[in-house]
Amino acid sequence: MILANGICYETSAQNELLSSLPSKLNRTLMEDNLDPEIVINAFDNLGKRIAQGEFTDLIASIEMSGKDDYIDLAVRMMSREYLEYKLKVELGSDTSSLYENNKITSSRVPLGVLFHIAAGNMDALPVVSIAEGLLAGNINILKLPSVDNGLTVKAMQLLIDNEPRLKDYIYIFDTPSSDIVAMKKMADMADGIVVWGGDEAVTAVRGLAKPGTRLIEWGHKLGFAYISDYENKEQELRDLAEHIMVTKQLLCSSCQVIYIDTENFDEVKSFAQEFVNYLNQAAIKHPVDEIGAIAETSIKRRVKLYEELLHDDMSSTSEVVYYGNNVSVTAAPNSELELSYMFGNVYVKPLPQKNITSVLRSKKEYLQTAGLICSPSSRQELSSTILKSGVERVTRAGNMSFYFDGEAHDGEFPLLRYTRLVNIEK
Repeated sequence: MILANGICYETSAQNELLSSLPSKLNRTLMEDNLDPEIVINAFDNLGKRIAQGEFTDLIASIEMSGKDDYIDLAVRMMSREYLEYKLKVELGSDTSSLYENNKITSSRVPLGVLFHIAAGNMDALPVVSIAEGLLAGNINILKLPSVDNGLTVKAMQLLIDNEPRLKDYIYIFDTPSSDIVAMKKMADMADGIVVWGGDEAVTAVRGLAKPGTRLIEWGHKLGFAYISDYENKEQELRDLAEHIMVTKQLLCSSCQVIYIDTENFDEVKSFAQEFVNYLNQAAIKHPVDEIGAIAETSIKRRVKLYEELLHDDMSSTSEVVYYGNNVSVTAAPNSELELSYMFGNVYVKPLPQKNITSVLRSKKEYLQTAGLICSPSSRQELSSTILKSGVERVTRAGNMSFYFDGEAHDGEFPLLRYTRLVNIEK
């Protein structure tokens, strides 16, 4: 399904629509800049309608654990208060005149056209990406992820129905990533390319971009928890387990590895054996219902074992796996930050404080969120050490994937990246 100028088209209309799109974009760019108030009012109204239960059928079609919490978050992120605060924090209260000297005036303006390539690890991600592009005043072309369930097109239809003035600022295509010709056409029209995804996706997009096109990369990241001590052990471990099961470890901020402040592997194993019980309890409330995910985890474990046997490399056989009900905790003797098997399968590893920087810096390009569990007296010092290692967010362990008002994406404000600074001589 394709959405262009507020109208839905079949996929077969793609080439015809792409051929006529450059002239449409140029006409829209010749108009006055999109007023942020139009965007804020449209999303605020949409959020209120969702909160009032107007779209229960649409919401019911979304299959995800912790759905109600995510819906509440989405409604909050659509609210006037949230969007006005975001605009103020990221672009300043006055975006039309940042400073002025005797002859030159400087101001921020939209990049123009953004081409969004969304990842499929979060249902609302394409909507969030378009919302930020609109708030910065840009025309937005979105390539849907292959796993999109129709939510994005439906949500944007509702938005345009509520505010028709946005219809020329939103274009959505269900183009497969294998259609390089169509992807190149979209990239050629763009002033900036926004890509959400892993290394392969980012590398592929770099090959599509013309020289001078701004690349805005929100790549995949690895989150971890670090435990040095406790304020309230029972509550903190319960919160961490809930976080793991709610997110299924699919988000960039999700916990993949739990580090213990120790060099003693026996302590790591002891914690892992204890934590699997917390994970089991969280799985009762937020079960892994995806049969394919359960099967895939089993296959990955078996393949890893076969590879070790084939290469006569049993160095990792000192790993100890503690199984629960479709969840597991793997105690590993190394300190490498790595992707877990996900879906309630987490690593536990030793990492004494003295080694934090050297271990984390080896994965500096993938660092984003650390969930810190420690005593109140050491929180500031440990947070500072972790941040100096390249991490961008330090939260409570249960809040690793919670989005706070005014937060940056991967250490940067998106609205700044979606605009440019221009100078005008008087």
